[in-house]
Amino acid sequence: MTELLKQLIAIPRPSRGEDAGADFLEGHLRGLGLDVRRVKNNLWVESEPLSDKPTILLNAHLDTVKPASGYTRDPYTAYEEDGAIFGLGSNDCGGALVALLQVYLKLSAKPQPYRLIYSVTAEEEVGGKEGLEAIIPLLGKVDLGVIGEPTGMQMAVAERGLMVLDCVAHGVSGHAAREEGVSAIYKALEDIEWFRNYRFPEESGFIGPVKMTVTMINAGTQHNVVPDMCKFVVDVRSNGIYDNLQILEVIRQNVKCEFAPRSTRLNGAHISMDHPIVKKGLALGLTAYGSPTTSNQSVCQFTTIKIGPGDSSRSHTADEYILRSEIEQGIEIYTALLDGLQL
Repeated sequence: MTELLKQLIAIPRPSRGEDAGADFLEGHLRGLGLDVRRVKNNLWVESEPLSDKPTILLNAHLDTVKPASGYTRDPYTAYEEDGAIFGLGSNDCGGALVALLQVYLKLSAKPQPYRLIYSVTAEEEVGGKEGLEAIIPLLGKVDLGVIGEPTGMQMAVAERGLMVLDCVAHGVSGHAAREEGVSAIYKALEDIEWFRNYRFPEESGFIGPVKMTVTMINAGTQHNVVPDMCKFVVDVRSNGIYDNLQILEVIRQNVKCEFAPRSTRLNGAHISMDHPIVKKGLALGLTAYGSPTTSNQSVCQFTTIKIGPGDSSRSHTADEYILRSEIEQGIEIYTALLDGLQL
């Protein structure tokens, strides 16, 4: 698995440019005797045909961010030093990609009480529509998704979603000296105060409340003209309890300005502490926490958990690395969590 990771590191795989990486990995999977399906730069294999069994989806993303400027060595030349494998995408999320493949091979080699799918998908780092989201309709009903990301093999049982709103408040222009017109800025202030102060009733025990933050504002053309338009942007981070459409409905009932979401696709995630995989993880001594970062969980309309080898703090940094021991531990814990899991 670590040799496969080193080969992947050597192939540039930027978001929306994963072609060479997908070609290589498809060939590798076929070389293992697997029946690979591919849509664009998304690959998946299935342990058995669709049936009445529940389905578990293992997912890791193929793409990487662009290299940070501070790399001291070639980010596309993998090297190993003191048990650490360096290179772009090693930690985020090459370690999970190769560990989940090994786990798929182990678990699918014997009968399981579920159908198992291993998938490697594109465009995760940019939240693109041609990644995991593009193949979900082709997988059949999925009962549980295991999203591989660097979490130190602890269980991210909640994850924040993202929605950006473009808002416009309208007024009436006039001469400032004669106190004419209606300032769109003052109109906007009423709604900005609402975004600042409103609290959704239900909060996540792991990531807290829905967060709404006004992050940009623009109005006016010159000092002596009352502005008739004020534009502002709101950054909305859902908490897995409310989805983006539910949040939008609450906003519609409370603000007067015009607003439009840039997208409602990236929802938060939440899994019950009574779910079998969470209970099994707690029995194994794993901890549960809420993740502030967005992953492929955001496009899944089914129950998911985020867990994988590596450390999130190394992601997107110069001289990114993952420890060989972290990959080995990942394979061990994934197997213990999933082998024989009853959903």
